[in-house]
Amino acid sequence: MIKITKHISAILLISMIILSVNAYCQEIPLVTDIQIKGIKRIDFSAIRAKLSQKTQEVLSTEKVSEDIKAIYKMGYFDDVKVDIEPFEGGVRVVYIVKEKPTIVKVEFQGNKNFEDNQLKEKIGLLQGAISDVTLIHDNAMKIKAFYEDEGYYLANVIPVVKKLSDDEVSVTFFIEENKKVKIRQIIFEGNKNISASKLKSAMQTTERGLFSWITGKGYYKKHVVSEDIEKIKNLYFDNGYIKVTVAEPVVKISDDKESMTITISLTEGEQYSVKSVGISGNKNIPNEDIKKLIKLPVNKPFSKSRLQSDISAITDAYFNKGYALVSVNPDVTPDDKTRLLDIVYKIDEGDKFRIGRIDISGNVKTEDKVIRREMRLDEGDVFNGALIKRSYERLNNLQYFDPVEIIPKPNTETKLIDIDIKVKEKPTGFLSIGGGYSSVDKLIGMVDITQGNFLGKGYYLKARGELGGLSSFYELSFRNPYFMDKPISFGTSIYRIRRDYPDYSRRSTGFEVSFGRTFWEYWGASIAYNLERTNISDINENASIIIKEQEGTKVTSSVSLTVGRDTRDNNLDPIRGSRNSVSTTFAGLGGSNAFFKILLDSGWYFPVYDVTTIHLRGRLGLSTGLFGKKLPLYERYYVGGITTVRGVAYGEAGPKDPSTGDAIGGEREIVVNAEYIFPIVTEYKFKGLVFFDAGRAYDRGDGWGKNIKLTSGFGIRWISPMGPLRVEWGYNLNKKQGESTSKLEFTFGTFF
Repeated sequence: MIKITKHISAILLISMIILSVNAYCQEIPLVTDIQIKGIKRIDFSAIRAKLSQKTQEVLSTEKVSEDIKAIYKMGYFDDVKVDIEPFEGGVRVVYIVKEKPTIVKVEFQGNKNFEDNQLKEKIGLLQGAISDVTLIHDNAMKIKAFYEDEGYYLANVIPVVKKLSDDEVSVTFFIEENKKVKIRQIIFEGNKNISASKLKSAMQTTERGLFSWITGKGYYKKHVVSEDIEKIKNLYFDNGYIKVTVAEPVVKISDDKESMTITISLTEGEQYSVKSVGISGNKNIPNEDIKKLIKLPVNKPFSKSRLQSDISAITDAYFNKGYALVSVNPDVTPDDKTRLLDIVYKIDEGDKFRIGRIDISGNVKTEDKVIRREMRLDEGDVFNGALIKRSYERLNNLQYFDPVEIIPKPNTETKLIDIDIKVKEKPTGFLSIGGGYSSVDKLIGMVDITQGNFLGKGYYLKARGELGGLSSFYELSFRNPYFMDKPISFGTSIYRIRRDYPDYSRRSTGFEVSFGRTFWEYWGASIAYNLERTNISDINENASIIIKEQEGTKVTSSVSLTVGRDTRDNNLDPIRGSRNSVSTTFAGLGGSNAFFKILLDSGWYFPVYDVTTIHLRGRLGLSTGLFGKKLPLYERYYVGGITTVRGVAYGEAGPKDPSTGDAIGGEREIVVNAEYIFPIVTEYKFKGLVFFDAGRAYDRGDGWGKNIKLTSGFGIRWISPMGPLRVEWGYNLNKKQGESTSKLEFTFGTFF
């Protein structure tokens, strides 16, 4: 209201001046100068750019009025006035502004459960900002939203602005935290065909439960509840209830102000089924090929998710043929009498596109070629959506960047798509010094220096040392994934191992060199040569003959060949895809050991609701000594422990020394693992899992497949800034005398 009055006053003033000037010179005056007075911190040119009234133009009341509004909209001023005065044969327009004061101090009062620094991180109001009422109010709402997310649903935040001088103010947020309010119960009203438990399972908002202190759930979060309402609707849409309505939740606080009940009312409507599914507009992909992509069933209840899945499948089919701007719009025609739907997928194919320029930005250390060689498309190629997606996966799997963005920019005139690759480099070099306790090696001290992107060329360099009460391990390794700028990897390492077992001690020093090659998109093969010198000593006099036979120093000269196929979407934390490999090792080309080993390894990942994963893995290993020589103890299969069958000790699920009962490993192994992995705190990459394991190692003469060890349990996984961490507890389901009942283990560095 004040602004309107100022505008009217300014317009009347201008009109009076124009009338008086007209009376004198009988024409509208020319603006010969424009000035702005009252500015202290705001740049003159920033205001001048907003003005529509220009010099050497006739004075316009409309333009001056619009200029006043434009200056106000900048948000920097409390008052704007206009003066007009004669100047050099015309008039001078003077805009007189009064700047809003500056915020010189931001304070909080009443916050007991959160420090000032924590609250400052949640707002965008900083010292030096302009004192704007809307901005201050918005930041008060941000603080309130933060408190609500932490369970303080009844928190109040009142901003108070205190004038310190004409140009400076302080802002104090007075906070009344009140008690935390837990969600005691979620009630649904009007649901007849879908149970309350199923509706709750679709929501992210949950009632406060036993594990809520870990998950952080059980509190009312406004933005999450809004998303949950849409999820409830989508659940009904997936079951044919296309006219469902869901009201805003009603929150009732308990008398003690410590809990709440959320009531969600809904009207389901009638269930609709699909009568027919058709296609129109397709010219470059035949009807038969598109029909194979459509999974929406006829004569069954309508499903919105299947409809969307069909649209994605059809769109992807066109993307993969270069039609980057294809659009697929479903035309859904309901018959309310029969409650049947006629659905037509209307396709607008658009034009075929090719790849134009590929531009890379954000890589400060990493060379462009390291990024370009992961791209599955090159300039001039036909656009392909699947290859764009694969390029993203490969760049992400480098673990050099976070985030990675691939942004296609189509040009409809040239029929070219320029691609912008935007990356933000993350630390790839780590120095880790620490210690811990291993279920196998007891107390351990560790130093690890790793650089995953050495010199920005994608080289992997690692120096690691571990010193434990029963073992020590030292390794220096190097790997170049693109040797001589070709898709050939080269790696080499030297290492030293010391391990004390109950009945003997092992000392090993070794060297390895390897070459690998990728084939097609997902296949690869590698060959490695290993030379290792091992000494077996300190043998217990009661040890088995198998151990005593291997006393002394022996040399292993071996060649290993591995062929595999890896389609996982993420090497570190996959949701979908598989990894399958077969590896063989032959020792006997020189040295004193001679043996043959083969291992089949197959792991599959299946997404469930896009956020959880089922992981199934199986391993089958066979080995034997050659040329009349025994298989070395350290080359035998030891089943049991966090990397094979969880819940039993290392090597416990296999042959044992008949004298001491200690594990001595087997010549064959079979291991099967099943896991269900689910997010706990998504933003921190913190996950939980439940698992079932089965497996055993066997010697020759043992019945193959007999006495399989069965275990089950649960665990947590965290992709920490230093690498993956696993903590898992397993229970021995078919325990025998002398075996572990359960086992709690952890490992750092890789996942299962």
